[in-house]
Amino acid sequence: MSPALDLLAIAAHPDDAELSCGGLLALAGDRGQRAGILDLTRGEAATNGTPAQRAAEAAAAAAVLGLAVRENAGLPDGGLRGDDAGQADAVVERLRRLRPALLLAPWWAARHPDHAAASALAERAVFLAGLRSHRPDLGAPFRPRTVAFYPERRDARPAFVVDTSAAFSRKIEALRCHASQFGAGGEATLLNGPLGLAAFEIRDRYWGATIGATHGEPYVLREPVPIADPVGHFAAHPGQPVLWPAP
Repeated sequence: MSPALDLLAIAAHPDDAELSCGGLLALAGDRGQRAGILDLTRGEAATNGTPAQRAAEAAAAAAVLGLAVRENAGLPDGGLRGDDAGQADAVVERLRRLRPALLLAPWWAARHPDHAAASALAERAVFLAGLRSHRPDLGAPFRPRTVAFYPERRDARPAFVVDTSAAFSRKIEALRCHASQFGAGGEATLLNGPLGLAAFEIRDRYWGATIGATHGEPYVLREPVPIADPVGHFAAHPGQPVLWPAP
């Protein structure tokens, strides 16, 4: 069995994880952590790009980010369903085999129906993957220690923001690997339009500014995080608080 992952990002389509988690994924490799991406679909319903093109682009982006693994579940693009048992089990099998300590999933309030469904699938699979009685043929029971959710185009109040300043250039390099989505040519979309990648850079700069960094990525939690010693925790991880002037 291969070593367990420290971090796994679940995404509905190739390039989704790079857009929202690319900085954190790159930083994980810098820290000697094993990170990966599970793309649920091949992106076959996209306006531009074929599944073969998108698979090659995803592999190139994985190399830029230094991922230990990138897999595709081959579920139907435009047809993800959070209540589908078969789709959930496709995720269960990978959770039990890859054993990520931290799981990243799309925020449940995502605008795109596939992204919201991917969030529901991730949560359902995390629960089922830990049950000994559920599909023992899919591997030994396992649950990630923490599930964090990444917002995309809709604003959210994050539980934490990761300083990704040191990895932002690689995040952009990884995104540029997805030329069928962000490059010139093809039909006009939100991704290859006038704003394109600039919109996501603006977002990352905004969240970075909230923690006193040039770039940041926000993450949402459903549950409180236990901290036994707040004084010791914040002394070891002081961050860079920004003090705004009083009105």
